[in-house]
Amino acid sequence: MKTHPFLLLIAFLSSVSAQDAALKQKLEQGFTAFDQDRDAALNAAEFKALGEYSPKLKGKPQVVDYLFHTLDANQDGRLSHDEYMNIAAISGSTKPSPEKPAVAETPGSADQIAFFEKKIRPVLAEKCYKCHAENSEKIKGGLVLDTREGIRRGGDSGPAIVPGDLAKSLLIESLRYTNKDLQMPPEKSGGRLADSVIADFEQWVRMGAPDPREGKAAVVKSEWDTEKARSHWAFQPVKQPAVPSVKDTAWPKTDVDRFILAGLESRGLKPVGDAAPAGLLRRVCFDLTGLPPTPEQVDFFSAHPDAKSFERIVDALLKSPRFGERWGRHWLDVARYAESSGKDVNCLYPHAWRYRDYVIEAFNSDKPFDDFVREQIAGDLLQAKDSRDRALKQIATGFLAIGTRSLNERSPKQLALDTADEQIDAVSQAVLGLTVACARCHDHKFDPISQRDYYALAGIFLSTEMLYGTAPNFQNIHATPLIELPTDCGLPRMPLVLTPERRAELERELTKTERYGAVQFYATAAKALFSGKGFNVNNDPQKLVMFVGINAKIGECKTELASYDSEGRQKRLAMGVRDYPTTPGAGPPTKPKSVEETFRMIAGRPAQYCSIDDSPLFARGDVDKPGAKVPRGFVSVLSAAAPAIPPRESGRRELAEWLVSSANPLTARVFANRVWHWLFGRGIVSTVDNFGTTGQPPASQPLLDHLALRLQVGGWSMKSLIKEIVMSRAYQLSSAHEARSFEVDPENSLVWHMSPRRLDAECIRDAMLAVSGGLKTEAPVGSAVAQCGDAAIGGFSIKSLRSPLSEEPFLTAGGDMRSVYLPVPRNAVPDALTVFDFAEPSAVNGSRDVTTVPSQALFLLNNDFVGAQARRLADRLRPLPEDQRTAMAFKLAFARMPTAAETRAVQRFFADFPRLENDVLTSFCRALLGSAEFRSID
Repeated sequence: MKTHPFLLLIAFLSSVSAQDAALKQKLEQGFTAFDQDRDAALNAAEFKALGEYSPKLKGKPQVVDYLFHTLDANQDGRLSHDEYMNIAAISGSTKPSPEKPAVAETPGSADQIAFFEKKIRPVLAEKCYKCHAENSEKIKGGLVLDTREGIRRGGDSGPAIVPGDLAKSLLIESLRYTNKDLQMPPEKSGGRLADSVIADFEQWVRMGAPDPREGKAAVVKSEWDTEKARSHWAFQPVKQPAVPSVKDTAWPKTDVDRFILAGLESRGLKPVGDAAPAGLLRRVCFDLTGLPPTPEQVDFFSAHPDAKSFERIVDALLKSPRFGERWGRHWLDVARYAESSGKDVNCLYPHAWRYRDYVIEAFNSDKPFDDFVREQIAGDLLQAKDSRDRALKQIATGFLAIGTRSLNERSPKQLALDTADEQIDAVSQAVLGLTVACARCHDHKFDPISQRDYYALAGIFLSTEMLYGTAPNFQNIHATPLIELPTDCGLPRMPLVLTPERRAELERELTKTERYGAVQFYATAAKALFSGKGFNVNNDPQKLVMFVGINAKIGECKTELASYDSEGRQKRLAMGVRDYPTTPGAGPPTKPKSVEETFRMIAGRPAQYCSIDDSPLFARGDVDKPGAKVPRGFVSVLSAAAPAIPPRESGRRELAEWLVSSANPLTARVFANRVWHWLFGRGIVSTVDNFGTTGQPPASQPLLDHLALRLQVGGWSMKSLIKEIVMSRAYQLSSAHEARSFEVDPENSLVWHMSPRRLDAECIRDAMLAVSGGLKTEAPVGSAVAQCGDAAIGGFSIKSLRSPLSEEPFLTAGGDMRSVYLPVPRNAVPDALTVFDFAEPSAVNGSRDVTTVPSQALFLLNNDFVGAQARRLADRLRPLPEDQRTAMAFKLAFARMPTAAETRAVQRFFADFPRLENDVLTSFCRALLGSAEFRSID
C-alpha cells in the first residue's frame, strides 16, 4: 500500500525535533543555499533541493511538494524566510519571535569585523550617510545608519536590519530595488548598487550583522514638533467666545452678524446692501430644498418682503420633505455614497439605497447630529426603542460598508487591512476633518498622528465584520452576507417577486451545478493525490476557470434564493457591519471538500482577523511585516478623556461616544463649518475636510467656535443651526460687487457680500423638472441599481454567466424623480450629474469642484432630457394668453418678473418666427433653461 505523503512528512519532522538547535542552523544554511535568485524567498523549484539536502526526503518528491504547499501559508507560490522556518515550528521547536532578532546578538569574530570594515562601512559612508547620519542636514525617514544602534532601530518604516533575517531587513529590500517605495540609493544618487555589493550586505545580515560601531543613535524628530502640533488651533478645546462689540450697532440682526461685522470693521470694510426679495427667496429655496420657489411663494414674498414673512418661509422649507433630500445629499457626498464597489471588479450594491433613505430621513426628522454619528459608527450596538428603530440603526452602519473594495484581491489579509484603511479615512475625514489614513505606513508627516494611533483605530475596524453583499462572479471572490432586517420593522421593500416557477428553476440549477461541481472537484483532488503534486487549483489554469464558473453559478443561485422569503417577496436586506466573535473561529478550510470551500480557502478572511483583537503595527504598512500589537484606541492628541475599550467588544461603541464627546474639539467644529460651507459656498475653514496643520486656518475662529457651541448646546439640532445662519443678515446680503472690499478680501472670506454660486448638478436637473411641471415628489422605493440586482458593471450579469451587460439600465438618468434618487454606481455615474461636477463617490467630498467647460453648454443644447423639459414647459405656458406667457416663464425660471427690455426682446423673438409657434415657444423655453441665470443663484 502506498504511504500517504503527510505520514512521511510527520515521520521526517519527528525524527529531527530532538535536534532543535542543529535543525535551525541547517535550515538557515539550506535557505541561503536554495535561494538561487537571491530574492529572499524560495519558489517551488528552489525548494525541491530540500529533497537532496535531507536524507529523510531524498527520493520522495511528492512529500517535498506537499511540504512546500503546506508551508506556503498565503498561497503565493513562494516561501518567505518565516514560512520556510516553520519546518522547525511544526517539528515542535519554537519559532523565532518576530520582535527579536533571528540570530543572537554578538560582537562578531575578528574575520566578521574585518568583513564589515572592508565591505559594509565604506558603502554606507559613501552612499548613505549624506541623508542618514546624525550630522546630516536633514535626516530622511527618521533613519540614521552611522551607528550600530541606529541601523538596528531603524526609522519611520521599521528596523533597517534584523540580524540573520533578510526578509525583515528593510535595508536589504531597499538595496534590491524590489519595492519602488524603498529604493535606495535613489536614482539621483547613483541608483541601484552592483549585485556583488548587495550580496555582501546579504551575507553580512546572515552572519548576524556584526558591527563594531559605538554611540547612541540620534533621536530623529518627526516632521512635526509634538508640543507645537498640540497647540494647533483645531486641537484646542472649544470655548465660548465673547460676542464682539461693533461700531455699526444698527446693522446686525444676530450674534452671527456681530462676529461678521467685527471682522469687516477690523479691516476697514463694511457689508454691501441687502439682497432683493426675489433673489433672496430663490437663494433660500435652493439652499434649503434644492428647488426653485413656486409661483405662489414668489407672489407671497413679493407682497410681504419682511423679516416675519421670510421666517415663515424658512420654517416651511425646513419642515418640507424636500429639505431632507437636499441636505441628505450633502452628507452623502461626505459619506462617499455609491451603489457599487468600484475598483478592479465593479460589483453593484443593490441594497445601498437603504442607507441613502436613512440619511434623508435623519435630516427630515432633525435627528441630533451626535446620534447621527453614533448610529453610523455603532448603530448595531446601541439600544433600540422598537423593531423599526433597530432596523434604522443597523442600516446606519452602512456608512462603514458602502466604501470602495477590491473584490478581486488575491490576498485576504491585504483586503482586510485595505478595508480598515478605507474606513479609517472615511471616519476621520468626515467627522474629525483629519487625514488619519496618512499614518498607515509612517507617522503622519504634518499632523501629530502616529502609526500607533493609526493601528489603534485599525484594531477597531479589523474587529468588525463587513456585510456588503454582492454575489460571486468571475472576478468577485469576496462576497459577503447582508443584514436581514426585522420582519416587523415596517420599512419598505423592493416590489420584486420570486415566482414559484423561478424558485423551482433556481433550485434545479443549484442542484445540477453542485453535483457537477462535486464530480469535478473529487476528480481533480484524486488526480492531484495520485500524481503527488498536491491539490492546488491555482496551478491548473484550465481547472481554475472551470471552478470559477461553477462557484459563480452556485453563488448566483444561492444569492437570488436567499433574497426572497417563503412567499416570494424580496426580504428587507441592508448593508452594514457587526462585531466579530470574541474568540477566533476556524477560519477558511485548509482541506477543501467542495468547489465552494476551495474558494473560501483561497479568499477567506484569515482566522486572526475573524475575531475581536488588537492590530499589529505593520512596518511601512506591509501586510507581510507585522510588529507588536497596538491596543485599540483613538487619536492620542485628542483623546485625553477617551473611554476605555472593553476587551470583548470591537470598540466601535466607544469610538462613537468619543467622536461626539464634548471633550473632542473637532466634531462640532467640522460639522458647523460644513453647514456654513453649504450655505455660503465657502467654509469658515475653506479646507472643509482638513482641519490639520496643512489645512487653512479659519477666517474667524470665534465665529466657528460660536456655531460649534450653539450646535452642542442646542441638542445637536441640525435644523436649528441652519435656521440661525439663514436668519442672519450676513446670509441675506446681496451679491453686489464692491471694488475696495474685493481688493482687500478677493476670496470673500470675511463675508462682505454673498458670493454668486452656480447650482450643483442635482439642483439644475431638479429645477428643470420643477419649472416644467414634471417633477414627481414621491420618493421611489429602491433604485435602478436595486432593480438590476447583483451584477458587475461592464462584466457578467448575475442572471447569465454568458451575457455581459451590454446596456446598463442605470447609466441613463431617466425618470422624473428627484436627482438624489438617481443611481450612483462608481465609474458609471449618469451624464446629467457628472457634466456639472458631481462629487466623486469613491472619497470623502465635503466640497465639490465647480468648473465651466464646453461639455456643459453642449449638454444644455443637445441633451434629450433638457429638450423634453423645454417642451413640457412650453406646454405648461401654452394655455395662457400670449401676453402672460413671458411673465409666467420668468416667474417659474427666475422667481422674478421680466424687465421691460427683456419683455421687448421676447416679443421680437416671437415676431421673427410667426409660423413656427410651437417650435419657437419650445426654443424660448430651452433658452431659459440654458441661461446662466437659471443655473446660478446670487
